[in-house]
Amino acid sequence: MMPMQFVKDPNDWLRKLSPEEWIRAALSEMKQAEAALAKRNVRGAFAGCKRAAGMALNGALIVAPREGWGRTYVEHVEALANDASAPAAVREACRAVMHAQPASGVVALRTPASDEKVMEAARDVIAHAYAIVVKHEA
Repeated sequence: MMPMQFVKDPNDWLRKLSPEEWIRAALSEMKQAEAALAKRNVRGAFAGCKRAAGMALNGALIVAPREGWGRTYVEHVEALANDASAPAAVREACRAVMHAQPASGVVALRTPASDEKVMEAARDVIAHAYAIVVKHEA
């Protein structure tokens, strides 16, 4: 089976970047999320994790289209969290990313380890998307 020929389309929300470019964009977003967490900007870090995971899933959507994954980054992550065909660890990682919320108005007991679990979950989603992209390039 020959790899799919990809053609960029600047007017298409999904195909404005190639699958590899979406993965690179996700990794860049993840670095920004890590920097935000290092500065104790938990809100920015968690928002960046959601964007990074969703960006990577855009790359996966190009090579393996899925009905029902929606158009936004958050919709992609939510859909994968409920996709029975995905590995359980990936679904769990998506849930961790989706449910990550910084404290609001109430003092919450946070630990660096709990914040790092969210970051690692986002990395797991990115790795899953990357595996899909690579699999379809072979």
